[in-house]
Amino acid sequence: MSLIKWTPFFPEFEDMDKNFESMLPSVRGNQFGFTPAVDMYEDKDNVVVETQLGGIDPDKVDISIENNILTLKGESEKKSEVEEKNYYRKEIRRGSFYRSIPLPTKVDGDKASAVSEGGLLKISIPKAAEVKPRTIKIQTKK
Repeated sequence: MSLIKWTPFFPEFEDMDKNFESMLPSVRGNQFGFTPAVDMYEDKDNVVVETQLGGIDPDKVDISIENNILTLKGESEKKSEVEEKNYYRKEIRRGSFYRSIPLPTKVDGDKASAVSEGGLLKISIPKAAEVKPRTIKIQTKK
């Protein structure tokens, strides 16, 4: 007997549900990953993003900023030991993760810094200098 996925919505929405599932970046094939939670705030000079990545080697985390979008990618590896365990609960998430976060203001990504301490990754991104509007005077020819 095979399992049938329960869909509580109307059959018309099944295609939409499939499309939504295909867009999730944290699901790749049968390997389910996770999306790390973030705290984002700003001070006078920086946008700061904090996320908990306990148990993940900071060297295996990729951080990039492009077009004012911060992207975090990495993988939490499980040691592959041959053990038979009789789990009652298995809630610790392992696998790859991906998170793309639009930043609330223009930033200077080239000057960003990241520090990992006690499982907390803190990324500080300096705000870009505000672009002042340029006034153009119209010249008239006679």
